[in-house]
Amino acid sequence: MATITSLGVGSGLNLNTIVEQLTALERRPLTQMRSDANRLQTQVSSFGQIKSLFGSLQDASNTLNRNTLWSSTVASSADDKTVGATGNNGAAAGRYAVQVEQLARSQTLATATAYSSASAKVGSGTLELGLGAWSAQTGEFTPKLDSTATQIAVTDDDTVQTLRDKINSAGVGVTASLVTDSTGVRLSLRATATGVDNGFRLSATGASGGLEGLAYDPPNGASNLNLVQAAADAKASVNGIAVVSASNDLTGVIDGLTLRLRQLSTTPVEVTVSSDTEAVTKAIKTFADAYNALATYINDQTKYDAASRRGGPLQGDTSANSLMSQLRGVLNTPSAASTAFSRLSDVGLRAQRDGTLQVDSAKLSSAVGRLDELKKAFTNSDPATPSQNGFSRRYAALASGVLAVDGNLAIRTEGLRKLITRNESDQARVSDRAERFQARLVEQYTALDANVARLNSLNSYVTQQMTALNRSSSSR
Repeated sequence: MATITSLGVGSGLNLNTIVEQLTALERRPLTQMRSDANRLQTQVSSFGQIKSLFGSLQDASNTLNRNTLWSSTVASSADDKTVGATGNNGAAAGRYAVQVEQLARSQTLATATAYSSASAKVGSGTLELGLGAWSAQTGEFTPKLDSTATQIAVTDDDTVQTLRDKINSAGVGVTASLVTDSTGVRLSLRATATGVDNGFRLSATGASGGLEGLAYDPPNGASNLNLVQAAADAKASVNGIAVVSASNDLTGVIDGLTLRLRQLSTTPVEVTVSSDTEAVTKAIKTFADAYNALATYINDQTKYDAASRRGGPLQGDTSANSLMSQLRGVLNTPSAASTAFSRLSDVGLRAQRDGTLQVDSAKLSSAVGRLDELKKAFTNSDPATPSQNGFSRRYAALASGVLAVDGNLAIRTEGLRKLITRNESDQARVSDRAERFQARLVEQYTALDANVARLNSLNSYVTQQMTALNRSSSSR
């Protein structure tokens, strides 16, 4: 509100204060309006949080409704150091006896003679490297299907180190490295992949200056590299059935299960695939947490605190109270979906006086032991017979209805926003009226001030005249 500084100059009255106080009285309704606006905004925020918490309950319910949760399995090995096991949702529950007879290996070659250093020259020519399999009977090399030999140009400037880098950058399925021993530096070549079909052959053409020493093709008389390790397939038995694999990771042998062979075994290792009850337990506890967060928040927003004599932002709000009633209604209505678990308390989710759920871990663990019945209790769906619907189906449906564009939350929030808009218009109207009222007061008091100033001036003039007249009379 603007301060009027000129009022009262003529009259000597504190007209500025009078105008300010009268205008403040005219603005007094704004205080309540602003308080109402803050209350409405707080209610909108409260319903926004309820919407978010209902979304979390919907997500938790939908997680329980997914078949993949209830069909998920977990694999374990009695001797993980020998045979590791990893399952996915496609692995069927069962027990498997796995015995490791041979591990898959990569072909490894090393130079027979050590170089003096990593900067020693290796000669020049073309080094050709091809992948394939060496016959254990004839020693013949069979190139790998769909694989083409790679040629690597070697110049007079190449050293052991630069040759290593050229082989590695060629990406031919062979890794080169330098190993230093007491005699010097040796070039080691190792197939990237394990298995008989992933061996490799080396030939040197146009070689000079020692490059011919890197050839490896025994059937054709070139074996200047030492065979440190021959390529080999993994050999194992699963439930007595022989299995051969180029890799130590056996995939596809058992649907949905990967067996990782790590060391030889003299006796079978038992691998077990069972239902992932831990995932189910976690999902149920997440559901309970989401429910409790929502119920607790609604209780806090609608309660009355007798000590402070203050109510929550949504105290007495019929929409908020209705939401809490709906939550409890689903909780307290039995389900005929399962013959074993007709109430949530039967699976270890016991209702408390404040409307939240307490998780009885022992009872829940026992319920998870009957997974088929537990699944029915939560996920069974029967549109024709609502009493046959599971609890997570019911809560998912409740959340979907509440969160819909025409649901309770949307309607209530929209109503509050309209009240806020109306409140803003009312505030603007009262403020405008107060401004006009102040303007009228300033105009009226300005006129009053001028009139009082003229009267004071006339009074002074008359007083002066009377004084002069009195002096004249006394002098005669």
